[in-house]
Amino acid sequence: MRRSLLTLALAGTLLTIGACDVSNGLDLSSQQFKSHTEIDALNETQAVGSPFTQYLADEYRDYANIEQDSMFDFADALHFARKGLAAAEGDAVMPEPISDWNLKPNQIDMLRMGRGELISAYDRGARELEPQASAVAQSRFDCWIEQEEENWDTPENVVCNNEFRVAMDALSAKMGHLPVPVEEVMAPVTDMSMDEAEPMNIEDAKYIVFFDFDSAVIEESGASVLDAVVAEFQKRDISTISVIGHADTSGTASYNEKLSKKRADAISGALEKRGVSVDALKVSSQGESLLLVDTPDGVREPANRRVEISFE
Repeated sequence: MRRSLLTLALAGTLLTIGACDVSNGLDLSSQQFKSHTEIDALNETQAVGSPFTQYLADEYRDYANIEQDSMFDFADALHFARKGLAAAEGDAVMPEPISDWNLKPNQIDMLRMGRGELISAYDRGARELEPQASAVAQSRFDCWIEQEEENWDTPENVVCNNEFRVAMDALSAKMGHLPVPVEEVMAPVTDMSMDEAEPMNIEDAKYIVFFDFDSAVIEESGASVLDAVVAEFQKRDISTISVIGHADTSGTASYNEKLSKKRADAISGALEKRGVSVDALKVSSQGESLLLVDTPDGVREPANRRVEISFE
């Protein structure tokens, strides 16, 4: 159950319950009714938004139903149903924060590393490039952390962990090496040191910033990618950052060439504002000539509306 004391707002009233409420025989009828209400809403909702948020809504729908109908864990069923409803509305719901769960030190180490890999994949554009694998990875991570807090020696816990790793392997195969962000590691509780990890090869590093249709505006998710680029640039012996703009096939080829250049210029300008010298930037654009996802002419494809950033 999420936290040993999980506070839920039910019908405008705060109801605080213990982690073992079901086994202690407390009356959870109102909470059960609420979880049924929200899961019913999620079951009937037609998800909108990106492919990632739609897949994620499906994953949380399945998990919330299992928590309610098979595990009788109505608090977590409600929690994950709410995440599913948010995803169904197109919100990019994040994987569970480690600090929200009561965990042992050895559990925290494993979960921090796993969550860090997932966030690194998101920063590389995994939600756009591999939306289904990303949704599976996030739902299995949330299942894993919930089961770890329960301290159940059950097949479900092993399955969630294993399926998370399978999904992350699929993302790594597509995105390349996924270094764990420093902020995900925080204060280590074992002798494990991130300094002992093998550093990422410069030639393996590629970052992708995606754009809305017909736009060169850098969104918040893109800004976090640029922060990661600058952090890597500053701590490594890197002489050049390559910035290449791209567009999808919607619109004319000449228009898309201009649009891809605007996107590349927006990224280079943002990198300059973050302290990167203009002399270190190699900026170019490819229009619609190098598609990440092959499409016919005239197709709006989110994965093709991008700027790719690499190091030389």
